[in-house]
Amino acid sequence: MDKKAKNILFKTYWKNGWIDVNEIQIDAADFEYAKSKGLMFEPLTISHDQCLDKIFEILPTISIDKVATAFLSSLSNRRLDWRSSLASYFIAKQLVPHQYTKAVSGQSFGENGEVTHESYTCEICRDLKYGIIGDKDYINEDLNVLNFERIKWGGIRHGNLIYTLFDLQQLQIAEIPEPSTEDVEIFKNILSIIKNSQPNDYPSALEKNLSTVLKSTKDERKILIEILACINILKPTSYDRPSRGKHDWTFVEYWRGEDKYNDEALNTYFGKYMM
Repeated sequence: MDKKAKNILFKTYWKNGWIDVNEIQIDAADFEYAKSKGLMFEPLTISHDQCLDKIFEILPTISIDKVATAFLSSLSNRRLDWRSSLASYFIAKQLVPHQYTKAVSGQSFGENGEVTHESYTCEICRDLKYGIIGDKDYINEDLNVLNFERIKWGGIRHGNLIYTLFDLQQLQIAEIPEPSTEDVEIFKNILSIIKNSQPNDYPSALEKNLSTVLKSTKDERKILIEILACINILKPTSYDRPSRGKHDWTFVEYWRGEDKYNDEALNTYFGKYMM
């Protein structure tokens, strides 16, 4: 990854925290340089239906082995962008051909209880798997912030159709090395931490425990856990469980330590590395 281009991308959105959207500026020459290195992009306008069509075109060109290799190869060198595609691939495999079907996804209310705002998603996308979001249209979508999030944390918008498409497009052209012995060892240590979780452990406890086996920030570990939950390696045995405190978990919200990990999903993606 070109260091100068990465720096241009990062300084556009982050300076000890998110830069206010109204203060985002980028020099035209810097943008062209980062774009030439494949790290920044022109805005994209695309419909829900077009987005699906492109995802279905890409899927046959990507193998399970490539997404598994990308995930594992990210562990020792912290190429978080490689890690992201495992969840996007799984989500893409859940999709079926369909047209956008409007459904209310959220509402805001005034002082008298009247609806002041409604947000929408695609009903069919929503019902395929919890966490999938399909907007009717993506207008001048900022792919650069999506790429920033991929590289910094491993993606934070898994399930959004535009992110699924973008993530798979980037994986399609990426040259992924074979996982090292260290990568595989780190993954096995991650599994050991999961296996030895206490029965009543919440996802937050798992995040803390993983700090002992993975060089990472808290946010990186949270995204890694969400990816493993998205592909059902961290699969709840019950969804009738209370939440505790404020959190922003999505796919792993109902997992508890007693669930350990799902051998079937593990073998589907990583079976050849578990020998």
